Amino acid sequence: MSESEQNPAPAQTRKPKRRRRKPRKSQSNWDIRQFQVPAVAGKWRFHDFDLPLPLMRAIHALGFEYCTPIQAEALAQTLLGGDVVGKAQTGTGKTAAFLISLMAYFLEEEAPDGQKPGAPRALIIAPTRELALQIEKDAKALARFTKLNVASVVGGMDYQQQRDQLGKKVDVLVATPGRLLDFHEKRDVDLTQVEVLVLDEADRMLSMGFIPDVKRIIRHTPKKEERQTFLFSATFTPDILNLASQWTLDPAHVEIEVTVDNAADIDQHVYLVSDEDKSRLLINLLKDDSLERVMVFCNRRDLVRKLDDLLREAGVNVAMLSGDVPQTKRIETLERFREGEVRVLVATDVAGRGIHIEDVSHVINFTLPEDPEDYVHRIGRTGRAGAKGVSISFVGEEDAFSLPEIERYINDKLPCEHPPEGTL
Repeated sequence: MSESEQNPAPAQTRKPKRRRRKPRKSQSNWDIRQFQVPAVAGKWRFHDFDLPLPLMRAIHALGFEYCTPIQAEALAQTLLGGDVVGKAQTGTGKTAAFLISLMAYFLEEEAPDGQKPGAPRALIIAPTRELALQIEKDAKALARFTKLNVASVVGGMDYQQQRDQLGKKVDVLVATPGRLLDFHEKRDVDLTQVEVLVLDEADRMLSMGFIPDVKRIIRHTPKKEERQTFLFSATFTPDILNLASQWTLDPAHVEIEVTVDNAADIDQHVYLVSDEDKSRLLINLLKDDSLERVMVFCNRRDLVRKLDDLLREAGVNVAMLSGDVPQTKRIETLERFREGEVRVLVATDVAGRGIHIEDVSHVINFTLPEDPEDYVHRIGRTGRAGAKGVSISFVGEEDAFSLPEIERYINDKLPCEHPPEGTL
């Protein structure tokens, strides 16, 4: 990597660049010398960005050492105060990229005088409750050695409890559009002091019909010339790029291609099986104890319910996750799966993006997704953080048309094989 690549030029932006304050003395015994990461050619370390000490301490506690590509490229722009429009799939580290940037800013620039309760400095909008709650969890982990306050407002959760949070100082607010508008209309939220706006998974907000609500929200924040804006999307359609041009100012475009090349740790299998034999194959595969923590994906809610019943009857420790499951139950199910109390999670693509569950050993596509991009999102649930993972796709008569599209999308040929002996 050349010197210019190691030290990219500052982003061109009309917004004033952030001024670096002298680092405050640490109030703890932790020292940066406890966080040793050797320089490696072609890789960025978090040390290379001169981040505040409390943030580095949290990064160290989380076990992060080297930046992912989206983190390196985004931080090189956002730490200078510039807007970013990023194309990245889930699992690439984009959440940490925008959280580290805005927290570094808030730790260096004190809150404006007279910051009111319920007036966040950073607003993060996400399309689903699960994603919003995951972002909140990640934000609290990064803020653990700071005095920054993180809160969330999402639908389907205790309204009064969320309202109580808004009665206090909030630095970072994570929200889904509908619930945020509810609180704003009741004047529990003041968006006039937002300094950093993050729009995560903008493509999903578009497909789920949330853009009118998001536009209403953004109209209540400062003008784009007076705030910093990050927009992330798994795809760059003309509609997304049009929205990005409306909401951002001279943004840097960061693109991390959706690919399974970075999934070298995922062993991909395609089993040719008749549609009527899929259920029997799934039950027999799950008899193998090496399938420790499994996500099974289906395209339809009714199929999720059917498989959940079928696997329970077969004695499999299973739970299901779909839009039919009440919100509180969905969160409880995810936590039980994370903690290993549930071995198999049957889900629709609602769980395919934005939910970080470590140590998933296997992903099984009971049906191939209709959108080839969802194949990448699904199998990306396994093989994370250097761990070895396995994906298995059942291809029957109904899936035959989807396979060539997936192979074109990932630019790779998936080897088709017969299921292991004794599984049918």
